[in-house]
Amino acid sequence: MGRQYPAERVRVPPPLISRRLPSGRGATEQPNATGDGDAALTPVFWLMVVATGVAAGLFGDLMMLILFSVQHLAFGYHTGSLEAAAERASDFRRLVVLLSAGVFGGIAWFLLRRYTAGEKSELDDVVWGEGQRLSFRRSLGTSVISEVVIGMGASIGRENAPKLMGGASASVLAGLARLTPAQRRLLMACGGGAGLAAVYNVPLGGALFTAEVMLGTISVPVVLPALACSWIATATAWLYLPDRATYMDIPGYRFTMPLLVWALLAGPAIGVVSCGYIRLIGWVSHHQARGRAALFAPAVAFGILGLVAFAYPQLLGNGKDMARDAFLGADGLTLLLALLALKPLVTALCLGSGASGGLFTPTLSTGAVLGGAAGIAWSLAWPGSPAGAYALVGAAAMLGAAMQAPLAGLVLILELAHGGFAIAIPMIAATVTATAVARYIDGYSIYTARLRARPGQPAGGAAGGSPPAVTAPAHKRQTA
Repeated sequence: MGRQYPAERVRVPPPLISRRLPSGRGATEQPNATGDGDAALTPVFWLMVVATGVAAGLFGDLMMLILFSVQHLAFGYHTGSLEAAAERASDFRRLVVLLSAGVFGGIAWFLLRRYTAGEKSELDDVVWGEGQRLSFRRSLGTSVISEVVIGMGASIGRENAPKLMGGASASVLAGLARLTPAQRRLLMACGGGAGLAAVYNVPLGGALFTAEVMLGTISVPVVLPALACSWIATATAWLYLPDRATYMDIPGYRFTMPLLVWALLAGPAIGVVSCGYIRLIGWVSHHQARGRAALFAPAVAFGILGLVAFAYPQLLGNGKDMARDAFLGADGLTLLLALLALKPLVTALCLGSGASGGLFTPTLSTGAVLGGAAGIAWSLAWPGSPAGAYALVGAAAMLGAAMQAPLAGLVLILELAHGGFAIAIPMIAATVTATAVARYIDGYSIYTARLRARPGQPAGGAAGGSPPAVTAPAHKRQTA
């Protein structure tokens, strides 16, 4: 009797060339060469991918135009960085700007939530749930308000708005094209990653974000539309945004043995820190100000941030300039330690007040100052690498662990800085160990930690997020 081989996979749709190679082996023996899955990559779907990429790029431009215009108006500058402008501004001006942001945000979000009650504007929840449609008007309102208050100094990330608008555009286009629920879900995930790619000029990182974070799978039927949507969005965004790295002039740090050994030791510690950071975010998200309290909470929270900024103006905004200083090795140990302690706290304070915004750059900047501070201390015992190299490694490890997406975290740092390849080995070592430790200890990410409780779902529960057991109807129960 001849040897038995496993049944072959079937390609759906079938390829144009149906004849096999002389070996007789099938192309589908490679797992990612099989069918499209539930979301068929039809010509209509591809047309919607292109349209979503264009829409994500244009909305990315709009969101950044709002952000930059508000920053320049609020802090009175036309060129340079927000951090430099905030440092030049008086304490009184910074406080007034932050209080104004709180008053505006509190009223605007309260009215938006009241008049769009029941409408969906949480992309992650929709994509990971039943693939429902996003409300375009609530998504647009949330995004605009978010960029305005971030421009005025709120300590939250700017990426949530373009990510949300990319997903909302995909939701609208999917409805117009009458795509299936599976196609709509894939398209919305592509739109979210494309929005991120557009505003940070990271097409590869945006595609990996779609695959690894939004959909949890890296396969050809996912990667192809994700890459297409992200590069189209990034190229479209060049109409307004620059086609250069987000973090400019970062030195080409070289590999050293002290850096590698530090990465192996620091990675697990960064994983533990990320767990605490994520639990903090999850707690404040669940206890976020609601109802009439949300009218006043942003003014209180942003006012406290304004007072803290008397001493540390670097805390204003999403943390982009704070991370850049760390990558350049421009800050001393004392300042880095202060920013490490304060940035997560003021970000949590802003989110707890009811503010809507992202966590990408606040998380990245926290990892950068953590890596920079730990690197300076390490160099006292074993010199050999500058503080900026440690900051890059720390940012990648923190981002990978906090997103529970090590590939996306690594690639995003490399694309954001347009460098770091020479220290890729330490970056990978730290990111792998940080993500593995965070996954083992807890497993939540900065995205799952912010998901709202389902109606009727009991608080707490199993650590892994397992749903409560449901008793099956009597006629469906099975005996052992």
